[in-house]
Amino acid sequence: MGHKEKSRKDKRLQEISLLRTIPYSDHQRWWSKETIAVVTGGNRGIGFEISRQLADHGVTVVLTSRDASVGVESTKVLQEGGLDVDCHQLDIIDSSSVNEFAEWLKEKYGGLDILVNNAGVNSNMGGSDNPVENARKCIETNYYGTKRMIEAMIPLMKKSAAGGRIVNVSSRLARVSGKRNRIENEALKEKLSDVESLSEEFIDETINSFIQQVEDGSWKSEGWPQTLTDYSVSKLAVNTYTRYMAKKLSDRAEGEKIYINCYCPGWVKTALTGYTGSVTVEQGADTGVWIALVPDQEITGKFFAERREINF
Repeated sequence: MGHKEKSRKDKRLQEISLLRTIPYSDHQRWWSKETIAVVTGGNRGIGFEISRQLADHGVTVVLTSRDASVGVESTKVLQEGGLDVDCHQLDIIDSSSVNEFAEWLKEKYGGLDILVNNAGVNSNMGGSDNPVENARKCIETNYYGTKRMIEAMIPLMKKSAAGGRIVNVSSRLARVSGKRNRIENEALKEKLSDVESLSEEFIDETINSFIQQVEDGSWKSEGWPQTLTDYSVSKLAVNTYTRYMAKKLSDRAEGEKIYINCYCPGWVKTALTGYTGSVTVEQGADTGVWIALVPDQEITGKFFAERREINF
């Protein structure tokens, strides 16, 4: 990152810090204590901070964790701060775990209003060797796990004038239009950019082709991103699926609308980045919370960073 670019980003983060000090007015608050937000991977890092911020705004948060005992301990920390937070075990790569969670959520809360898909893995930290041997696991968690949760939670979204909200945590590294870490295959870029022709089958086929090319050693010559490759491709799938789902959900009736967006939290100081990040968890969580709660705006199928829309 150049000096000028870093200065602009630092200035924007300072502006956001000021914006966070301004409370929502009563007429902006479409939510209440009865509003239920589910945050996957909420036991630590960005997920924990998103849970804290949403609860601090007055939303009831269900924090999920693959390790049940860790989830309980994280929830206690937030509850001791006076926040309305519950927890439940959830492994997003396990269909039976997702189904069990969905049944529990429906029985206890009658559904949900907000879903934040935060749970994910990063199999490498950007080392020069850029290992891809865990590509299948990375894709299975970051893309198929997110997709699995969306499919399971959409039927449980409560009817609301404000609409259901889905927020997918993603990355700038996965932008089709990005100058850095870009896809070199122009034909693939064109197809990924055409939202009107996107299909779930095409996204799955593209990702499965990547996995096969990793396993046969041809992924470099096929023009995939050269840095944090498996992570970048997994988030590319999330971004593309977000746009596809936004279009698919756009014709839902009033009162049953669901808005889905994704955002990049930045290179955050968490376990996922080996604590090498340049952004605090508070800063990293902010845009996700902002999208989840944004009032009186039908925003869907967009990609955000630092509370601003960016190109896919």
